[in-house]
Amino acid sequence: MDWNEIMSKEEHSFWGLLGMKLISADSSRVEIGLKAGDQHLNSMGIVHGGVLSSMMDQAMGTLVAAIRKGTQGVTTHLNVNFLSAMRKGELVASAFLLHESQRTMTLRAEVRNEEGTLACISTATFRLPRERSESTN
Repeated sequence: MDWNEIMSKEEHSFWGLLGMKLISADSSRVEIGLKAGDQHLNSMGIVHGGVLSSMMDQAMGTLVAAIRKGTQGVTTHLNVNFLSAMRKGELVASAFLLHESQRTMTLRAEVRNEEGTLACISTATFRLPRERSESTN
């Protein structure tokens, strides 16, 4: 798995549009950062829930790829609980594996600000592609 190639593709996708940056990634944890600015706020002046949800979904999806050596999964279920409003500044999403089977992975994620305040938590299920030997032609 070539992280440089993966990150190059991500920069030209939704990840890049939001301004997410990979902080760290291994098979046990992924951290993604974002400097929240005016463009990330809703009309109430707090970070939009869609930004926070996207950060967690992306962190969990990146962890799937890290665990599966580059094989990506597709989110089939995402549950988010918002706990504290976030303002402009540095945010970090962290993802952790909860359960893995042959065709699915269940993960959890959280977002915290630079003071360590917990913004939100999430769980998600990712569907994994069939192994080539499982495919029927």
